[in-house]
Amino acid sequence: MSTFPSFGTAAIHVGQEPEQWDMNQVVPPISLSSTYKQDQPGEPKGHDYSRAGNPTRDVVQKNLAALEDAKHCQLFSSGLSASAAVINLLKTGDHIVCSDDVYGGTQRYIRRIAVPNYGLQVDSVDLTVIENLAKAIKPNTKMIWFESPSNPLLKVVDIGAVVKVAKQTNPEILVVVDNTFMSPYFQRPISLGADIVVHSITKYINGHSDVVMGAAITDSDEIQQHLFFMQLAVGAVPSPFDCFLVNRGLKTLHIRMKAHYENALAIAKYLESNDRVESVLYPALESHPQHEVHQKQTRGMSGMISFYLKGDLAASRSFLSALKIFTLAESLGGYESLAELPATMTHASVPAETRAVLGITDNLIRVSVGIEDLDDLIADLDQALKTAVPNV
Repeated sequence: MSTFPSFGTAAIHVGQEPEQWDMNQVVPPISLSSTYKQDQPGEPKGHDYSRAGNPTRDVVQKNLAALEDAKHCQLFSSGLSASAAVINLLKTGDHIVCSDDVYGGTQRYIRRIAVPNYGLQVDSVDLTVIENLAKAIKPNTKMIWFESPSNPLLKVVDIGAVVKVAKQTNPEILVVVDNTFMSPYFQRPISLGADIVVHSITKYINGHSDVVMGAAITDSDEIQQHLFFMQLAVGAVPSPFDCFLVNRGLKTLHIRMKAHYENALAIAKYLESNDRVESVLYPALESHPQHEVHQKQTRGMSGMISFYLKGDLAASRSFLSALKIFTLAESLGGYESLAELPATMTHASVPAETRAVLGITDNLIRVSVGIEDLDDLIADLDQALKTAVPNV
């Protein structure tokens, strides 16, 4: 299992050096200026225009790159804009191998924009079976995209194995891992050989459900130049104030992730033993089909749990409506606990026939376990389960 020494120290100090500011501020200031005075024409001191670069954004980019053990990080206005910037590395006719279970917005962008508008090709593959990858790679394959664990089925892909197969077939294939569900505290795909890591910073990295932002992270200077150009030319960049909030959120990331893990593991065990639940999907449980892979490439697990309720759509709605502490809402990764029904919410854009094949059914519930008191969370789930499935 990987160990990441000094994570908390890095989260608190990297990029925060007081000496870089005019009065040695311990907390980096919010730089709101949209433009910067130049001493001579074409000779800015650092930045010339805030779409291309901003001091507050610089702080977060440096910090997050360090936490992912990478050289470069570029921030975008959302996780999807970061994903689009990465996919824009490709040209018409290029082929993507995409995991069959990904965030609904990701597959929607690829299926409804990248393929019909940009002429990309895509095949969706179950990458938990590594043999499927070798069969799916074509002469024009340029990118492999997956989440580990996936959204919402918590499928775990062996990152190192994917990298090995991809690079042995063609060293130029880019391996992209969406690390949103884990955060760099629990998993670092770059250290396992991935070329690019993407995050919806909206989730665990910010951790307070008050910012929408994304990131793309890499060791490659060439890829970084492309990502910087996407910031400059497309302009989907975050505001300085949002960057300030994310920088603040990063300072407690390691503490929050420990609390999410402690609560979620206990809740996953509770759900697994509950007669009103068919099955639980949580990689830290020994019952999870990819538990050993998860153990090999991480040092823990976040607060994301999916489970199948013993019931139909009506039972799912009854369960979600009965919750009092868990909030019925999309998104995840904040300090508060959330619950949702993927089939009608986060993954409603996935075609119904695809949802059926994957197992995103009307009784699949996804919860984002927060950092409230554990006893209160279990009591809330217990009363909602008894309401939704009374006859057990």
